[in-house]
Amino acid sequence: MQPHLKLSEGSISPFVLTCGDPARAEAIAKLCNNFKELAYNREYRTFSGEYGGKKITITSHGVGSAGAAICFEELIKLGAKAIIRVGTCGTLNEKLNQGDHIIADAAAREDGITSLLVPNGFPAIADSRVTDALEMACKKVFAPFRRGIVVTSDLFYPGVLPPSLADYSKSGVLGAEMECSALFVISSLRGIKAGAILTVDGNPLKWQEGNYDPHGEAVSKGKERMLKIALEAISSLE
Repeated sequence: MQPHLKLSEGSISPFVLTCGDPARAEAIAKLCNNFKELAYNREYRTFSGEYGGKKITITSHGVGSAGAAICFEELIKLGAKAIIRVGTCGTLNEKLNQGDHIIADAAAREDGITSLLVPNGFPAIADSRVTDALEMACKKVFAPFRRGIVVTSDLFYPGVLPPSLADYSKSGVLGAEMECSALFVISSLRGIKAGAILTVDGNPLKWQEGNYDPHGEAVSKGKERMLKIALEAISSLE
């Protein structure tokens, strides 16, 4: 039994959706047939279900790369072969609005865990088959999205050091979030497929102007649409 997920080998599907919020894991499961809760320990809540004729697993990983990395590693030990992260992010692109989506092709590594796993020059890249599946699912429901690079940062509230998000915005990075680089690095190391789709909840460069509304109508609708997109994508993978 894995010590944090509290699950044993053979209990999960090779196809896994992950999210930060345990309540969101339940919301995803309720969109599936024959869903049931498998385990709930700390921030790690796991469900099984069926969607599009395929058995899938849904697990929450909490907030931040270190705790999420534990989740990803234990899922892989349990037999996961494809993992898609669904979550929220701040946009760094003026053309993206609250409720729009970002499909992450890669992530800049400002997290606290991957530098302990691989050299600093190692890229955090999603699997193209997963990102293609996410793009197809977005187009199927006419969802507003862009595909590109995000930055993964363990920083949420700034301190005395100058934040780097403005520089990433100038570099063409689409958004900022907190777990993708850990997922992409670990998936590369362990030889599995991984990807991520994110819903924009605001712009961290414009927080002082009120551009952050994680529970507003536009973001809520975007998150609901994102869950269905992720289910369509994971169920389409070989």
